[in-house]
Amino acid sequence: MTTIRDRGAAALRRFSRSTAMTLLCVVLIGYLALGVASSGSFFEGPSVRTFLRYLATPVLIGLAQMVALCVGQLNLAVGALGGFTACLMGVLMADQGVPAPVAVVACVLTATAIGLVTGLFIVVTKINGFIVTLGTMTILQGAQYGLTGTRTVDGYSAALRDFGRAAPLNVPLVFVTALAAAALLAAFLYRTTAGRRLLAAGGNPLAARLSGISTDRQIVLAHTLSGLLIGVAALTATASLPGVNRSVGGDWLLPSFAAPIIGGVALTGGSVAVLGTVLAAFVMRLIDAARAQFSLDPSWVNFLIGVVVLGTVVGGRLHQSHLAKRGGSRGSAPPAPPRSGARPAAVSPHTGGSG
Repeated sequence: MTTIRDRGAAALRRFSRSTAMTLLCVVLIGYLALGVASSGSFFEGPSVRTFLRYLATPVLIGLAQMVALCVGQLNLAVGALGGFTACLMGVLMADQGVPAPVAVVACVLTATAIGLVTGLFIVVTKINGFIVTLGTMTILQGAQYGLTGTRTVDGYSAALRDFGRAAPLNVPLVFVTALAAAALLAAFLYRTTAGRRLLAAGGNPLAARLSGISTDRQIVLAHTLSGLLIGVAALTATASLPGVNRSVGGDWLLPSFAAPIIGGVALTGGSVAVLGTVLAAFVMRLIDAARAQFSLDPSWVNFLIGVVVLGTVVGGRLHQSHLAKRGGSRGSAPPAPPRSGARPAAVSPHTGGSG
């Protein structure tokens, strides 16, 4: 009979071979290397606070893209929706005098509603999500410019700025917000029936439909959750930045894809990797910190991230091909057809190897 100790040991062995473990080692080594290169200043309180404060938004946008990817969708509007929401938040507080709590709730709900409408539009029109989110991105970029024009909105709530600067025990509250969102998302995906249905619909849509799971409903749910996470990312960005303008969100698209892909999420859907996505965002933040530390050209950072993402995708595809060849060489007999009247079962979704 398997004991709790045996199950724990097996889980530890699986984690040691996972993408998350590899990323964790990269994070630790990279952080120590940057600390040594900066003569220890990288380990000091102000540096730690700054590093974690600007890590919150990459974590959240990576999770937002991960949710869309888990049902085989792409969300090209991550940056545009985040930038529009951040500017709307700033304009409501600075120009309209709306209290910070009201403005924050209204804008996060607005981002969630836009995600919901995007999902519904994809399902109703049957247009590819790539095209729909591309159109949404263009519309929201225009709306963002309409809100701020060429100015920077910086006269918003002092309470929101205090939230952005608050860091008990050198851990910024905006970073705690991102970790809390990641924990809640992991609990939803791994522990609830709705989360498992979301993964099943992305992993094998046909089997999911045969099991009574509405794939259309899961697509709508995925885009709604993505919009919610983008709204929270807009909150952390607005609280952390000295002001918001039309450039906010313009550089979010590549990191939003890089974090989940490097973290172990499959582009084909059916998998999530919450911990892997968080750690991958950490790695990208380390690269950005190294760029600032050594005064590197920012274009090299994007080049490096792009190479890593492309290498990860190609490596994953080669690994899948290798497994398929191994499976085919074994010459296993095809499964017997189901008995008459039997209800087909949904395929168990793959969880990405890192929780």
